Amino acid sequence: MSRTPIVAIPARFSSSASAHRHRAITNARALSEAVLLAGGEPVTIHPWAPDGVVSADDVARRLSFVDAVLLPGGGDLDPSTYGQEIQSDDVYDVDVEQDAFDLAVARWAVESGTPLLAVCRGWQVVNVALGGELEQHMAEPHRHVVHEVSVDAGSVLADVVGPTVAASCYHHQRVSRLADGLVPVAHAADGTVEGAVLPDAKGWFLAVQWHPEDTYGTDPAQLALFRALVDAAR
Repeated sequence: MSRTPIVAIPARFSSSASAHRHRAITNARALSEAVLLAGGEPVTIHPWAPDGVVSADDVARRLSFVDAVLLPGGGDLDPSTYGQEIQSDDVYDVDVEQDAFDLAVARWAVESGTPLLAVCRGWQVVNVALGGELEQHMAEPHRHVVHEVSVDAGSVLADVVGPTVAASCYHHQRVSRLADGLVPVAHAADGTVEGAVLPDAKGWFLAVQWHPEDTYGTDPAQLALFRALVDAAR
């Protein structure tokens, strides 16, 4: 019997969780369930970067046992991570430890060739980790929005989800400048980059601005994203 691929999901810090009575680390239940249904074993990874400091060697050591990484959604990256000061009162849930760890994980996955699926904040993390920038607050945020996204024909993303996809979005920031090497392959009607690939990546990589875990149970295209990650992990 072949071993189930292990998919690492960096946790999110939570100020309170009733089941534990105190502060907690969490992951979205739907995200873990989608990985399980896709044939993988989701493993929550504790973000550890005291005072915003973490070494690449430490991340490599801690993640050496995993077969793939899923970078999930969450709060906003500190604008200082992409060379800006906070310019909007809408920037929220900034956490320097979370940012440092997620950025280090993104760089490790890309540099090591570990299969990587980046979702919403996760996609923004990858872009910043590789040198890109974000728009801190969109004029018309995509919150509680399900809209059609057009996918470039012939792209890896199109191979997985098809030429169009109904994307469930919850974000008020978006990529404003792509990092070198990243190529946009999906867009919303307002021009927002909704999907990207890294053609020269050492391993499998996809990034989407939407939340496929929201509708994986009713939309086969969303579950296909998780299956593609797990297949790459094998």
